[in-house]
Amino acid sequence: MAQHESTIALREDIEKALLTAQERGFTNLFLVGAGGTYANMLAHEEFVRRRSSFPVRAVIASEFVLTSDSRFGSDSVAIFTSASGTTEDTLAAVVFAKEKGALTIGLTGYPDSPLAQATDIALITAPKAWPFDVQLLLFTAKLLSTRGEFDDYEKLAEELKLLPGLLLKVAAQADPLAEEFARKHRATDYHFLVGSGNVWGLTYLYSMCVLEEMQWLRTTRVHASEFFHGSLELIEEDTSMILFFGEDETRPLMERVRRFAEKYSNDVNVFDSADYPLEGISPEFRSLLSPVVLDTVTDRISKHLARERDHSLDIRRYYRVVEY
Repeated sequence: MAQHESTIALREDIEKALLTAQERGFTNLFLVGAGGTYANMLAHEEFVRRRSSFPVRAVIASEFVLTSDSRFGSDSVAIFTSASGTTEDTLAAVVFAKEKGALTIGLTGYPDSPLAQATDIALITAPKAWPFDVQLLLFTAKLLSTRGEFDDYEKLAEELKLLPGLLLKVAAQADPLAEEFARKHRATDYHFLVGSGNVWGLTYLYSMCVLEEMQWLRTTRVHASEFFHGSLELIEEDTSMILFFGEDETRPLMERVRRFAEKYSNDVNVFDSADYPLEGISPEFRSLLSPVVLDTVTDRISKHLARERDHSLDIRRYYRVVEY
């Protein structure tokens, strides 16, 4: 809970960072990540893009350094996230951004980390305060608010203070379902994950950064809108399908996938942010919080999977172990 509280406490610093960017006359925003941090940024790119013409782009750090973007330069702001503050691809992208004259903002849990030291503005939470949804939501919502494109920033920011306690309740409610899933799938070596809208990034992250990296399980991940353009051919009656439902306009895409999945697979697992009450959160904000709600749910799944499979979430064969 203290970790989430530390993100809420950054509100004033985030607003100051935005003010600094505006005083510099920034004309575009780049969200730069690697692996899970890139996936985490996709929802916030979408949040701005749906409501504004202000240019925003989520990019993969190592690719961005090589390909850049014609808009990227001294009138840009680049936000970088790294839980440890030591991600090499991200640090290289910071160097690149500073060479281009962009204002760099770093989000991490360690004030003495390379990321905190390298960026122009470092926004520090408690260690391991992951994911970065609250910080990114506060920054982007405030940006839209100053442009007259999001009228409820103050209301949203106040309601976010409830989030640490609410996520504890989400974790408690999700725990029995997570434990049941882990027990049933302790020997399952392949999972097929589908998501859409602002929980697509969460789907991507959970597939690659948790089930593959932390549990060495084989997965397929596909956006619901693309499922019927090839990936459906992989579904068999014993295929473990994990469907992530958010609460935005793309739910019909997921409902279509669900109908197909339940017809052809006997192992369909649905995790839906709408199942969690979130007392005190206004209905119009629920969809914005779907990624962090489902992240809390999947965290419980991960913990139970690790126990059931006797495979610690901290074990790696290659990642940050060998040279590559």
